[in-house]
Amino acid sequence: MKKALGIDLGDARIGVAASDDLGMLAHPLETIPATKGDPIARILELAASRGAAAIVIGMPRNMDGTYGPAATKAKEFIEKLRGLTTLQIIAWDERLSTVAAQRSLQEAGRNTRNQKSVIDQVAAQIILQGWLDAQV
Repeated sequence: MKKALGIDLGDARIGVAASDDLGMLAHPLETIPATKGDPIARILELAASRGAAAIVIGMPRNMDGTYGPAATKAKEFIEKLRGLTTLQIIAWDERLSTVAAQRSLQEAGRNTRNQKSVIDQVAAQIILQGWLDAQV
């Protein structure tokens, strides 16, 4: 199993998760501001430092499976990233990942009201874990 990063794209923040050394479990890693600096450069730095062979990016879909405006932004981000790296870039269905992240944090007793950056990381973890689980 190869190491990978998971990405939850947002207008304000980008959640990042990383797989463990065995490529079996995803863990929250970092939240990158989407509008300050170059988030793609930071993602590539994280991928290099973690020895990632793949970057799994959440692809927003409507509940009926269609794509909306957020998916267009994600596709543009993916194409830009593909032009800057030889790493495998994977678009992965992210439906309800943020809702699942909020629920998971609430069940753990965390107040999600002021923890948007943590929610973004956990959403990235859920996206990545879904992809990792599908690889087995």
